[in-house]
Amino acid sequence: MQRRHFLKAGLGFAALGLAGAARAAAGTDARSTYDRFHAALARDRELSVYASLEGNQQGRAVVEGRIPAELRGTFFRNGPGRFELGGERYHHWFDGDGFAQAWRLDGETVTHQGRFVETRKFLDESAAGQFLYPAFGTSIARRGFRDNDSLNTANTNLLPFNDRLYALWEGGSATEIDPATLATIGTKTWRDDLRAMPFSAHPKVEPDGTLWNFGALPGGDKVALYRIGADGQVLQAGVIAVPQLALLHDFAVSARHLVFVVPPYDVSDDTNLSLAERHVWAGSGAAARPTRVVVVAKDTLTIRRVYELPPRMVFHFGNAWDEAGGGVTHFDLVLHEGDMLAATYQVMEGVREPNRPAAHAAMRVSLDHRTGRTRTMRLLDGAEFPRVMPQVVGRRHRRLAALSSDARQTSLILDTVNLVDVDTGRSDAWRFGAGWRVEEHVLVPRKGARGETDGWLVGVAQDTNTGTSALTVFDAARVHAGPVALARVPYRTPHCFHGNFLAA
Repeated sequence: MQRRHFLKAGLGFAALGLAGAARAAAGTDARSTYDRFHAALARDRELSVYASLEGNQQGRAVVEGRIPAELRGTFFRNGPGRFELGGERYHHWFDGDGFAQAWRLDGETVTHQGRFVETRKFLDESAAGQFLYPAFGTSIARRGFRDNDSLNTANTNLLPFNDRLYALWEGGSATEIDPATLATIGTKTWRDDLRAMPFSAHPKVEPDGTLWNFGALPGGDKVALYRIGADGQVLQAGVIAVPQLALLHDFAVSARHLVFVVPPYDVSDDTNLSLAERHVWAGSGAAARPTRVVVVAKDTLTIRRVYELPPRMVFHFGNAWDEAGGGVTHFDLVLHEGDMLAATYQVMEGVREPNRPAAHAAMRVSLDHRTGRTRTMRLLDGAEFPRVMPQVVGRRHRRLAALSSDARQTSLILDTVNLVDVDTGRSDAWRFGAGWRVEEHVLVPRKGARGETDGWLVGVAQDTNTGTSALTVFDAARVHAGPVALARVPYRTPHCFHGNFLAA
């Protein structure tokens, strides 16, 4: 793989025009963001889910209800934990330093552990007592840097794979973490020619243990593709060209294909802006561009076909599967109307996003490779964070777990856990009460599971009324009955993005 050419082609990170010579910091803006958020937090305690954390965490949970005896293992979670340093606050939710978490279930007790991922960036800035490097949405830059891993926050996902644990961030390398202590081991290089290559935070692990992933840098117009065996060895690596490529966060795999959805963004060449600010929405107005669906053949790592959808933003996918013969591919994802990337700035200043459930829909998309036609089916409004059972990744599935914001809310608040029948669109749902914020929930199969509801729906919820967090466990066959158990710790855990359950 032409690693050096790939890294130089993108506008992200080392090509931001900041490497080697630090420019003036945007410290004034970062301080005013800090002031505005804390003034809003004093009025609205629900904003505590976006508050910064200092130090690590350890505690034993008090269980309300009963943890199923069969549910044993560790629920690994990751998300941004530190947003503030030296009186400054990041502008974007995606900027914070990674905080790895482990909820451990042994059949009798539930314990929680949280620890910052000690990346190069985290250690340098901790020692300096201030932010030094540019972040995705904040253009602070007080010190030059070597490569994209100098900026790696390792803040998006925590992946157990091949008896190891990796903290993931989409712009650079995976960071290996000790699964027992959550201590940082160091940067993972899958192969020498892949050092510092972007490795997305959304790899897909098939039932046989094969891992598929990709990497992309905004403005580079190229996507790196990886197939890694269950033993951790790289089996395939390649690059495809995707013109007008900006944001690419997630994808889906079927038996024969990799499916990417490219939202319509341009990338500005104004180096005075942060990388997030340089993403210019091109999905509105008379010259609006469509959202593109890029389908890649897994056997050759070449593009099979490109489809078009109405202009929408996308972060996350559920799953994909092919009909017999591979002529039709179906996949699930959440599509957002408008520039959802820009909307995620507001919460860092304490401004709530208005609730528009119809603008955030979980959808089933069907692609006919023979005719080039597409069909869509609306599954759930107000949705985000779709997941499926691990045994159906890349295969025909019938259930999709997702969160949603109840239509009665005036602000966008993910407060409802859903298990959606993707054939009928019916949802088995439970809504938490006022003051609760719900994180991504994952499906965990019972040993020898006979179906996609034979197991549990496991996640975390933040109770801003009491300043505490709880591991939540639902019977996947009866989500509407409410959680069978809440395991509450006496403190607030940082709000996480993604994670995975590793059975004992």
